[in-house]
Amino acid sequence: MLTSRAYYFLKPFTPWRLRLALRRWRANRRRRTFADVWPIDPKAGRTPPGWPGWPNGKRFALILTHDVEGSKGLSRIEQLKDLELKHGFRSCFNFVPEGEYQVPDAVRETLDQAGFEVGVHGLEHDGMLYNSKSKFASKAARINQYLRKWNASGFRSPLMQHRLGWQHALNVEYDSSTFDTDPFEPEPDGAGTIFPFWVPGPQGGGYVELPYTLIQDFNLFGVLCERDIDLWKRKVDWIAEHGGMVSLNTHPDYMCFEGREKRDEYAVARYVEFLRYVREKYEGVYWPALPREVARYYRESVPASSRNTRTKICMVGYTPYEQDNRVRRYAETLAKRGDQVDVIALSREPGLPSVEEINGVTLHRVQHRKNDERSKWTYARRLLQFLVRSSRELTRLHVRNRYDVIHIHNMPDFLVFGAWYPKLTGAKLILDIHDLVPELFANKFPSKLKTAYVGFLKTIEQLAAGFVDHVIVSNHLWHQTVVERSAPERKCSVLINHVDPEMFTRRVRTRTDDKFIILFPGSLQWHQGVDIAIEAFCHVKEKVSNAEFHIYCNAAGTLAGDLRQLAQKLGVGDSVKFMDGIPIDQMPQVIANADLGIVPKRADSFGNEAYSTKIMEFMSQGVPVVLSQTKVDDFYFKEGIVHFFRSGDNQSMADAMLDVVGSKELRVSLAEAGYEYVKRHGWDKKKKQYLDLIDALSMEIFTDVQAAPQPVDGQPGIQSDLGSISAIPADTHTRQAEGWPRNVLKTVATSQNPSPSGNNRANDDLRM
Repeated sequence: MLTSRAYYFLKPFTPWRLRLALRRWRANRRRRTFADVWPIDPKAGRTPPGWPGWPNGKRFALILTHDVEGSKGLSRIEQLKDLELKHGFRSCFNFVPEGEYQVPDAVRETLDQAGFEVGVHGLEHDGMLYNSKSKFASKAARINQYLRKWNASGFRSPLMQHRLGWQHALNVEYDSSTFDTDPFEPEPDGAGTIFPFWVPGPQGGGYVELPYTLIQDFNLFGVLCERDIDLWKRKVDWIAEHGGMVSLNTHPDYMCFEGREKRDEYAVARYVEFLRYVREKYEGVYWPALPREVARYYRESVPASSRNTRTKICMVGYTPYEQDNRVRRYAETLAKRGDQVDVIALSREPGLPSVEEINGVTLHRVQHRKNDERSKWTYARRLLQFLVRSSRELTRLHVRNRYDVIHIHNMPDFLVFGAWYPKLTGAKLILDIHDLVPELFANKFPSKLKTAYVGFLKTIEQLAAGFVDHVIVSNHLWHQTVVERSAPERKCSVLINHVDPEMFTRRVRTRTDDKFIILFPGSLQWHQGVDIAIEAFCHVKEKVSNAEFHIYCNAAGTLAGDLRQLAQKLGVGDSVKFMDGIPIDQMPQVIANADLGIVPKRADSFGNEAYSTKIMEFMSQGVPVVLSQTKVDDFYFKEGIVHFFRSGDNQSMADAMLDVVGSKELRVSLAEAGYEYVKRHGWDKKKKQYLDLIDALSMEIFTDVQAAPQPVDGQPGIQSDLGSISAIPADTHTRQAEGWPRNVLKTVATSQNPSPSGNNRANDDLRM
């Protein structure tokens, strides 16, 4: 955006030859830099989820558009129209409403009668449409007037500028201001797809985005100085192979129909050669369509719940991505609906590739972590190192991709400040509080909570919460704490560690030995109470000789060494097995082969209010759970779904485990009750809340724009209320109970007054 502003500011004062020379110099550099994604981005050819294919079984669609920039282009419309009709094609002409020319009604009527389409190309061709929200709101109202007057369905911004979240203020069925990949534009961030996609809007509205997929004519011939159309042909063949859209945008302003070519023109014969190539090589296998026809086909053929989006999200977390259920659940949920998702995280072990794709998510590993911190200063140093590295990588990626949302996972909270550049350029930020850092830090490195450094951490939490646009908290107890000390309730919501049923589908038990396996997967920090579990297991082993205790963790860390020594001291060293941590997608089978899952957290520490995702993971595989009776677990569960024991009491824990070991009836009832709990409260029931939050942050609501409707499915051009958001429950208390973010609820056109708190209802909803 800054590049395009500078270009248009300097353009009137810069000689044409100098401008062109600078563009060629920049293009040659970018051609080398972006060689991996231009002219073909391999990822862009992926078929979107739920894609129905093209009408009548056609292999690909062909869309032709023309942006008419000046009076010279306007004077050539009749010639271009006749040329396309001669070769059996029709196209869409996009006009600038308040540019250097006036569009005669007769021209538009002639195009319409010949079966062509007319679209709106910005307001003025000055590159300043998106300079500010207030100016855009004013211009949007005028653009809507031209859309109605011209009976136009689509819009394209000059210079291919794009603010998809702003364009809900326009009364359009589709936009075509993006591209799959084109590093030569001033805003070079591509949509990364050769298929139509959906840009969700308020109250279930939205519009279809139609990215162009072939380099534009002037860039090809004027900037890159190509003398033939081989690049167009190569890209057409690739798109045809992958079943996407061949979408070409050209300019009559630069087409030379007769005589000698001028300095900024190319022979129209090259465009004719392109038309012939497509017609002759792919006759009968492509769909020649106008943009509005493709947009309407998409809306009619793809149900709203299945529409692919291309929101761009980057996640940052001081965690090994493969082993973090919460981060993976978010990222892969977004990727499955078609969003572009990058994750900046730790490497779980040395030697792994710095960039890797996992289930549609691109993982960038910037640091390896050793879990051997015994000093808070060692811990802080490594966190600061990750802050620097992740910020540098995020800035680099944002320059290339221009993310819509940056989702930062604590710990630590100050990672959000690494997103300073995306925030400066308009990205929305989320802070996801997995753990309360001041409390966890004090617990990890024992000290009184009111010491200076814990107070400093609380200040960091407050500053971080103020820096971001929204805060997600991982349970309702911590939500109350965060609201009281760091963030207003209106910008906070709750998403607990719901298990993802797509990853944790019920596995078949494959173990056939006679052992009784007790399982704990997770970190070995003191608040987790693994030492209590080993002491309890010692009592169990006395009565259950075939029992084994399997601990999946960082088996090489110093904490694991301490616990090994404890097991040896208690005489159960051979029965307590320390396994290396594994990727989360391998954990369901490990759990399915266990007989009992345990969560031994201490109630007199950080663990008292820390919700454990292990509980629902055990339940998803029908494994009974023995659980420490902490404040947070008493909030969400009741006896009969889990089997409680007194926190911190190894004998009480041993008795609870023996209860399960000795009673098949109890094991079966706990397994069945837990599995039913997961079915009611799994991620498939809750993910819409997160997706709606991402969509809400990605759009801007212009309540002062009049006549800015959003098309309703099946009724293009029908107005909808821009002051509301889709799928929000009507009842205020229910909305808050489900954790709806206050800044989303604030957009509801309402006569209701929101309840000050939803925690009591949340307890009724989740506690079973």
